[in-house]
Parts: sequence; C-alpha cells; structure tokens
Amino acid sequence: MKLIDELYEMYRNKLTGDEEDADILAFSVLEQLDREDMLQLIAELSDQELYNLVGFYMIENLKGKMAREGIGQSKMLTIDQLRNLH
Repeated sequence: MKLIDELYEMYRNKLTGDEEDADILAFSVLEQLDREDMLQLIAELSDQELYNLVGFYMIENLKGKMAREGIGQSKMLTIDQLRNLH
C-alpha cells in the first residue's frame, strides 16, 4: 500500500520498533480521514491487499467475539464445584 510506504519513509527515523509506534501512527492518520478518504484508499488496494485486509478484519473480530464469550478458555473449577463432584 502506497500510504504505508509513505508513512514509513516519513517517520522511519522516529520509530523505535515498539508495537505502539504502529498503533499511534495508524490511529493518528485514521482520525484525519473521512469515509470518502478511506474508500479511496481501499479502491487503490491490489486484490491481494484487499483480501488480506478483509481477512485480518474477520479474524480479529472472530477472536474478539470468542474471547468475550469465553470460547476456548479453560474452565477452572472452583472449590465449591470440586466438592460437588463426588
């Protein structure tokens, strides 16, 4: 994506390599864009970039939903539950 390349070159010497750098940079850019700007960025994506974007969005949202509902988390038994087992 051209925007990513431009942002990286612009801030390359200011980045520390911390994950927060990417978060801060991305959110500061996003808050300046309106819907039309974002749709224009999406229109400029290659098919593979669009596929990756939508795939990442779907995966992260599914993970969030599963985490909120406790799916896949081990269920620890409380002492009271252990007492009731026998």
